[in-house]
Amino acid sequence: MKRIVLAAALVAVAAPATGQEPAGGSAPSFSPVTWERLVNAADEPHNWLMYSGAFDSKRFSRLDQIHAGNVGNLELKWAYQIPIIDRAETTPLVVDGVMFITEAPSNVVAVDAATGGRYWRYDHELPDDLRLCCGRNNRGVAILGQTLFMSTLDAHLVAIDAVSGNLVWDAEVADYRAGYSKTAAPLIVKDKVVTGIAGGEFGIRGFLDSYDAESGAREWRTYTIPGPDHPHNQTWAGDSWRTGGSPTWITGSYDPELNLVYWGTGNPGPDYNGAMRLGDNLYSDSVLALDGDTGELSWYFQFTPHDVHDWDAIQIPVLADIEMDGQPRKALLWANRNAFFYTLDRATGEFLLGKPFARQTWAEGLDEQGRPIRIPGTFPTPDGTVVSPPVLGGTNWWSPAYSPRTGLFYVSAFDGESRFYVRDDDYRAGVRFAGGAPAAVEAIDNYVNAIRAIDPTTGERRWEFRITPHSRAGILATAGDVVFSGSIDGYFYALDAETGAELWHVQLGALVQAAPITYAVDGRQYVTIAAGNVVYTFGLD
Repeated sequence: MKRIVLAAALVAVAAPATGQEPAGGSAPSFSPVTWERLVNAADEPHNWLMYSGAFDSKRFSRLDQIHAGNVGNLELKWAYQIPIIDRAETTPLVVDGVMFITEAPSNVVAVDAATGGRYWRYDHELPDDLRLCCGRNNRGVAILGQTLFMSTLDAHLVAIDAVSGNLVWDAEVADYRAGYSKTAAPLIVKDKVVTGIAGGEFGIRGFLDSYDAESGAREWRTYTIPGPDHPHNQTWAGDSWRTGGSPTWITGSYDPELNLVYWGTGNPGPDYNGAMRLGDNLYSDSVLALDGDTGELSWYFQFTPHDVHDWDAIQIPVLADIEMDGQPRKALLWANRNAFFYTLDRATGEFLLGKPFARQTWAEGLDEQGRPIRIPGTFPTPDGTVVSPPVLGGTNWWSPAYSPRTGLFYVSAFDGESRFYVRDDDYRAGVRFAGGAPAAVEAIDNYVNAIRAIDPTTGERRWEFRITPHSRAGILATAGDVVFSGSIDGYFYALDAETGAELWHVQLGALVQAAPITYAVDGRQYVTIAAGNVVYTFGLD
């Protein structure tokens, strides 16, 4: 196996490709990204046209120039230095040889995907008094035609000319002073931009929006907590629904044939004090299937009713056509933060399968409808209650992947536990509204973290690759039967998709908390990953 360490000197060698303008300061050139191109994104493996690669969110590429037999020969081709020092969580887009990278806190840059040379950079001005849960980050953009769409930390949605980098329009989605923010890449649905909201720790009321891509006018809003005129409002005691959280802070998926948008929702608020919001707390910790034209709810499935452990269901829905019990199924695959893996029918929401994929001590199992059978004594208490999975979850927001070649679902899984405490809390707009707190039982690096390959037809684990100390990275699968991911101590690595055997790794020297992508320019395949505040791109000799 080929082992590489990228020292500072090696990054310096790539300096001509770290933010310098291409010769002549030329503008990027690419064909407009039409709706038809997005629907058929999997047929353009040389591009990466949306956050999860395609609407089904498999994060699978048909490129196979880099494969299990030669991945050990990967070499650094260029590196782009993000000027603001922060952790990069970006998943870039690649369109016809042009790469679009989001930077912390709410900026985007266009570079040459073959060299890293910069075309332009857009900076979004932010207020000084942001209310943020989990860092000043941005995870990606969407594109339609020649316009990029980006969420911002002050809860705006902006449209940017992808050729010039100039602002096209700016829409205020919500009031950041009340705790609302936005970090996720939007999703294009026909001529609309679908976008979620963050801020569940501040007692917001979650929603999912759709905006007209040309004008920036809002077309529809679907609240993830139903109002008093809806019967499901009764799953919230009193007026607790008004500050119930249930945010939509990671990008969803879409089925063009069914015209359904699938989006996960976050924890109810306050996070840990369920006595302040008795009931199932719909539609928190759920997947929602919404009509792509109107936002009307088609069906929902709640993974963790009355969550008191902050187990957001904001994982990315993976859509796959599989066979179960001899019958073809349009399936939705979901490894949830609550440590259970689920297979659902994505047309109807029917529960097909559920099985733990990580250590859990809070449920005896799932009933025939997929509802958890809780173990008594696992709620937070004033003295603390130890429960698995930890507040981090059996997994978190890091993108999984699915390979139609192997039929396996790949997820970063975590076996750990937290001690959960409860306290009384009063809601104040723009102030954290948690109702308790988690605490580590032992050092997080002592727990087991692994990439696990799961058979979605049975829920059985096919293999695992253990990671030390642990991972916060997304996963990429390719037709070369390679699985790529990374770790918090700076390793970027490749595994055999069939067996989980390690094939290659490189030390990048900084936290990997992003998802890799792959693309091709002029017939040459590349693999890109962000680590620390640098975007690295690798290719073969």
